[in-house]
Amino acid sequence: MAVPKRRVSRVKRDSRRSHNTKLKTPGLSVCTNCRTLILPHRICPHCGHYKGVAVIETDSSLV
Repeated sequence: MAVPKRRVSRVKRDSRRSHNTKLKTPGLSVCTNCRTLILPHRICPHCGHYKGVAVIETDSSLV
């Protein structure tokens, strides 16, 4: 079994992992009820609808 001959320094280790920190912007969907941008497959936090069906009541839906 292969065993490292020397300890890997923090700089070498962190530079190897550096490409993992580049985050991409999430893909956003449009709510079918109120037309706001939301994360896909989530209940809309503004109107409380999911796929055109009212799932939860929000403060904006009570008005």
